[in-house]
Amino acid sequence: MPTDLLPADTPLGLALRGDWHPLFWAGITLGFYLLTRAVHQWHARWWTSPLLATWALCFALALSLHVTYRDYIKGTHWLLTLLGPATVAFATPIYEQRAMIRRHWPVLAIGVIAGTTLAMGSSWVLAGLLGLSPSLRLTLLPRSISTPFAIVVAGDVGGVPELAAICVVITGLLGASVGDLLLKWLPLRSTMARGALFGMGAHAVGSVRARAVGAEEGSIAGLVMIMAGLTSVLLAPLLALCLR
Repeated sequence: MPTDLLPADTPLGLALRGDWHPLFWAGITLGFYLLTRAVHQWHARWWTSPLLATWALCFALALSLHVTYRDYIKGTHWLLTLLGPATVAFATPIYEQRAMIRRHWPVLAIGVIAGTTLAMGSSWVLAGLLGLSPSLRLTLLPRSISTPFAIVVAGDVGGVPELAAICVVITGLLGASVGDLLLKWLPLRSTMARGALFGMGAHAVGSVRARAVGAEEGSIAGLVMIMAGLTSVLLAPLLALCLR
């Protein structure tokens, strides 16, 4: 129902316009998350993942009610700030596997640099082949790093941070799904190779999936995810200079 048909002074009308209590849309988001989480536990598929399903339901509801992103983010911006501490939490399994990381850090560093370059380069080329606008091409550059890093990089290079966050979620879900298939097809016997596969290709979602494969895989995936994010943030000013 269009929000302009609702009386402006009613609680529902104010809430749907984003002018009521700022926690209204936060409650909607958390409610959808709990619902989709229960559905995913009952029927685990990539398309029932709470990361994707919650976003899709919130988007559909906001679109049907003609609520803008500015109105939605008023009460949910604090959820976005929690992504930083959530990313830092990956430091615990990394610390537990520090001995193995010290032994193999040169290979990991080379792999992260190569993977980051390939991810950004492929995003730029494919976006150009599809005829996307310069703003969208820049937005897609950080799609293969975790959301807190992607928001920073997208803002620095001239993209749209909010849209970059959506691209990150989609990339993570698809990357984790494809990663399971690659583990079946490729003879990856090394725990480091399997972990790096998920960490570089599907960032946070992939790190969670790698953790389910094994503790060492999860640690490597988390390390690769953080290293890729830091590398992208450091390269962002140079990218902005080269691409503008």
